[in-house]
Amino acid sequence: MSGQDARGARGTDGPGAARVGEPAEQAAEVPARLRVLIAPDSFGNTLDAVAAADRIAAGWSAVRPDDVLELAPQSDGGPGFVDVLASAFGTRRVLTVPGPLGDPTPAEYLVDGGTAYIECAQACGLHLLPDGPTEDTAMAASSRGVGELIADAVRCGATRVVVGLGGSSCTDAGFGIAETFGGFAGAARALSGIELVAATDVEHPLLGPHGAAEVFGPQKGASLDLVTALEERNEAVASAWWEATGRSVAHLPGAGAAGGIGAALLALGATRESGADVIAAATGQDAKLDEAGLVLTGEGRFDAQSLRGKVVTALAARAARHGCPTWVLAGQVAVTRAEADAAGVGELFSLVDRAGSVERAMTEAAPQLEGLAAEVAQRWSAMVETPSGRE
Repeated sequence: MSGQDARGARGTDGPGAARVGEPAEQAAEVPARLRVLIAPDSFGNTLDAVAAADRIAAGWSAVRPDDVLELAPQSDGGPGFVDVLASAFGTRRVLTVPGPLGDPTPAEYLVDGGTAYIECAQACGLHLLPDGPTEDTAMAASSRGVGELIADAVRCGATRVVVGLGGSSCTDAGFGIAETFGGFAGAARALSGIELVAATDVEHPLLGPHGAAEVFGPQKGASLDLVTALEERNEAVASAWWEATGRSVAHLPGAGAAGGIGAALLALGATRESGADVIAAATGQDAKLDEAGLVLTGEGRFDAQSLRGKVVTALAARAARHGCPTWVLAGQVAVTRAEADAAGVGELFSLVDRAGSVERAMTEAAPQLEGLAAEVAQRWSAMVETPSGRE
């Protein structure tokens, strides 16, 4: 979006503009300037969080150009984790690592002082599978590239490594990470003095009916028979981690994140933190909420998973503590009004409803989201308008 900085606040001091459909001669009154925190997650594979924030800002500004917009794209630790943080601080480091199938893959992580922020999807993400997920890739995909990112960060002096978990193509319980360091015991020795953080909002354990293979295996191309094989392999890898570290982590919350990379990190002594909270702390979200009069957030699909502490509802809960309303723009909305109320979410808007189909909402995601944001701005103006025509 030309001339607009996705990392800071912006607004204009020019005259007010007419709302869509309003005659220009009726636009002499200037509405009060509202400070809006625009903080979406990514919209699946159609828009990353930074692009989504930019489009929402463009749509809102077209209707309410005098408002001050603070762009703060979000992530729960999955794809976009590094980009979101890099929009606020740090230095990117780029290197080539093995991708999920072993092919050389460019990946980057963020360095801020002695802390390295790594996004596992950079090295083993589903989007790195050239032909998409299949039975073969579900079994073959490895976390080795993630291990190489961690190893590089440590070699470069990092004493704290935060690993964002999500969007992976592998279900190997961190076996590839162990390979990077010459085995499970080698990984334990190499990382014994490093503060590790597993950044994820996924609460699933490694094993069992709610574990990595059972829940996420099918999304990665696994059939029912292969899910069983992956579960058995994860059991063996979990045992190897236990033998090397003395930590039994297979049934801990978050161990199933990113195909079991969560289990590997926990076995290596990591603490688990909400990915959304890591972003909030690192980007000064509380201070921004103190000043905001409205939060606009969103994601690809607002559904039951969203209600379990993911980015949108975590942000809504934090905003409510600051007395700030939260409105959600999502690709699809699949929750009831009562569920949204319980999560602290105000108005809900669906990109699919506006576009008329899922296909159009995805293929035209950017202009559709910008148009939806303009409509949302109109709705806000209508709701706060007084009989005098001023806010």
